[in-house]
Parts: sequence; C-alpha cells; structure tokens
Amino acid sequence: MNLTPEQRIQLHGFNNLTKSLSFNMYDICYTKTKEEREAYIAYIDEQYNSDRLTSILNHVADIIGAHVLNTAKQDYVPQGASVTLLVSEGPVVEVPVDTFEETPGPLPSAVVMALDKSHITVHTYPEYHPSEGISTFRADIDVSTCGEISPLKALRFLIHSFDTDIMMIDYRVRGFTRDIDGNKLFIDHEINSIQNYIPEEQSRLYDMIDVNIYQENTFHTKCRLKQFDLNNYLFGYTRDSLSDGEQAEIERLLRREMDEIFYHITK
Repeated sequence: MNLTPEQRIQLHGFNNLTKSLSFNMYDICYTKTKEEREAYIAYIDEQYNSDRLTSILNHVADIIGAHVLNTAKQDYVPQGASVTLLVSEGPVVEVPVDTFEETPGPLPSAVVMALDKSHITVHTYPEYHPSEGISTFRADIDVSTCGEISPLKALRFLIHSFDTDIMMIDYRVRGFTRDIDGNKLFIDHEINSIQNYIPEEQSRLYDMIDVNIYQENTFHTKCRLKQFDLNNYLFGYTRDSLSDGEQAEIERLLRREMDEIFYHITK
C-alpha cells in the first residue's frame, strides 16, 4: 500500500479494523527499610490513584477524538488502581492530513479524528522484592479502537504522562475491512515501527529494540532509559548518605532488576 498523506482509501461501509495499543511502563526504586518501602508504595498510590488515572485516560480520549460513554474506576487495598472508559464515536474537530504518516501524535490540546466501538483501560501494580529492597511500579494501559486512525496517536501523551524507566509497547491491527470493490484490507495505514510514533525529544532518552511481525500487522518496541543516576532511584535520601560499597551494591541490584525486566530473563 503506497498512499500519500492526502489520499484516502474508499471503503464499503464502516471501517471494521480493530487497532490495539498496549503501553506498559515500569518505575523502579530502592527502598532500604520496611518504612521506606511502605512510604514509596503510598506515594505511588497517591500519584497514580484512580482520579488521576481517569484524567489521563480522558485526555487520551480527547486526543483520539472519542466520546466517553461510561467510566468505571477503583482504588484497591492494599495498593493499585484500575480505570476503564467505554468510548464511542466523537465529533470530528479537525480532519487530519497525516493519517497515513508515521508521526508522533499530539499532546491533549488537539483532537484529530472520530472513532467507534472502543475502550481505554489502565491497571497499576505496585510490588516489591521480599528481601533485596527493590520496589517496582508497573502500569498497563490499553487503547483499543475502530476507525480511520491508530491509537498510536496517543502514545506521545502517554509517555509524557508517566515518569518511566522501562516501556514495553505493543501495537496490533486485527480483523479486516473492505474497499468499495469488495477487496479485503487487513491494514489501512503504513507502519514500519512504533518508534516512528515516538518524538525525538523522548526517543533520544531511551535505548530501543523492535520485534515486529509485519505479515501479522503486529509490532513491538521496548525502551530502556539510557542515563542512570542513583539519586533518581533512592526514596527519601541521596547517594551522599551512603558509603561507596553501599552505592555499588544498590546500583548492582537496580541494574539487575532493569535487565531482568527489559530482557525477560532472571539472573
């Protein structure tokens, strides 16, 4: 399929393709004592409670041009939260000229297209190692849409909304639609890599690896923060309060945790 940004595929009826974006982020922290760990979990639960997550997802709905039909949200005990938005076709505020271009999407000041039969969800998972002082916060966001544009347009805003060390991003186009001649279309836009939807000011901060299955319209990109500053991983104090040996051991534990998540291995 070779389309210019101005070209449109003429469809027979509604666009039945389902486009799903899964955005998984990980924030890693070292908590030396039980009290520090509990304080970190409480901080995460406050930072990413269901009210704030609802606000983030409503911005996502605005970006992809969806109308929110229903919102379900829950804060869990002892930790974690979930939010689900059911969304439908929203008003077309501005017809995009870059529908078929691999470009980063907008921040929430612009609405670009209309969708239908869609949902947006987020679940959070704070957890900790039983003995080694590592605490890990994970958030899973799923944006599933039907319509002419991809939920990848919301990716820039999602990265902007979460302070993350590691990201796992999946995008898949499922089903088929038909053109006016009855031919099946299993995808309606060009895509080479999810990386092309991440703006340069964000992508240059991460090392990235792609695993794509083009014939299945399945795309996967994982990202790991390049810079490592120990102070960013200590909760309530700085590295100056630690001996050189303590700093080295904590850095070893943190890097091992990141390696295991990024490469899906256990050392």
